[in-house]
Amino acid sequence: MRNETKQKFNAYVARIAELNGVTVDDVKEKFTVTPSVEQKLVEKVLLSSQFLQWINVVRDPLMEAELVGLEVAAAIASTTDTNSKDRETKDISAMSGRRYKCEQVNFDTHIPWIKLDQWAKHPDFQQKLASLTQRTIALNLIMMGFNGTSRSETSNLSSNPKLQDVKKGWLQQLREDKPAHVMNGASTGNKIKVGKGQSKDNGYENIDALVMDAVNTLIDEVYADDTDLVVICGREILNDKYFNMVNTDLKPSEDLASQVIISQKQIGGLKAIRVPFFPAKSILITRLDNLSLYIQEGSMRRFVINNPRRNRIEDFLSQNIDYKIEEYGCAALIENITFEDKEA
Repeated sequence: MRNETKQKFNAYVARIAELNGVTVDDVKEKFTVTPSVEQKLVEKVLLSSQFLQWINVVRDPLMEAELVGLEVAAAIASTTDTNSKDRETKDISAMSGRRYKCEQVNFDTHIPWIKLDQWAKHPDFQQKLASLTQRTIALNLIMMGFNGTSRSETSNLSSNPKLQDVKKGWLQQLREDKPAHVMNGASTGNKIKVGKGQSKDNGYENIDALVMDAVNTLIDEVYADDTDLVVICGREILNDKYFNMVNTDLKPSEDLASQVIISQKQIGGLKAIRVPFFPAKSILITRLDNLSLYIQEGSMRRFVINNPRRNRIEDFLSQNIDYKIEEYGCAALIENITFEDKEA
């Protein structure tokens, strides 16, 4: 690391210390991020991803508590013969009795000295350093939400390149807790076939028919007509020509975390979107605010060190989080979709 780079890095560490009301030495050890700084860091992570701005993010000081629930236009109108009974209220809080449990997830990163030396000439050195970390965390939050299947004491990135063993995500919880809302082709050779002539053999003529059937049979009736329902698609479901970029004013160099892609056409009468790291041959039908990311306030821990033994700086950051689908009745997962025409 060049002397100029070291000076800028030291200023970066000093700024972290100042914001958190700790000493520079504290930053090089583990410290608790102050609530105001934690809030700003979380907000910047969310702002770096269009998708994370669309879903339901709940920040709560409790590590474990009851789910917030999905706001829905519940049926509350009634009549009562008060000569024979009292009028009774109906609970519209949508509390389901299910609970979330935030657990520690580490977002530990490093940047080689050579990269820092390249950045040192830029006046926005500190911003570059912080923004790279924020965008990387955003991408990882999305990846875990769609691909997490378990939680290991020590995760293994080599065996689980999509963070399958860090935290159980939305799709896995739906598979385990509400299998009746999952269509995976178990009765048809683990394939859901879409193509010409497939409707004669327990398949579907087109993707619209598949989505419409899923809404009619898997989504609870109270949600089936909800105009906020969307279709989250894997990359193999529709060709790129059907999609437009959201945030088209972004420069090509800006991070993939912002690349939510929205379809020009509806699928089964619903808006379709593509999100980074969603399983390629799958579809999730739900409201975006039905997907919740719970973050325990006050749980962020951090320390930043210069490691000359590895020629890099290392940033150790952790926070307690959990993923939840608020209402399983408002979610349907379709997996193992294949496109093939049936031979005549």
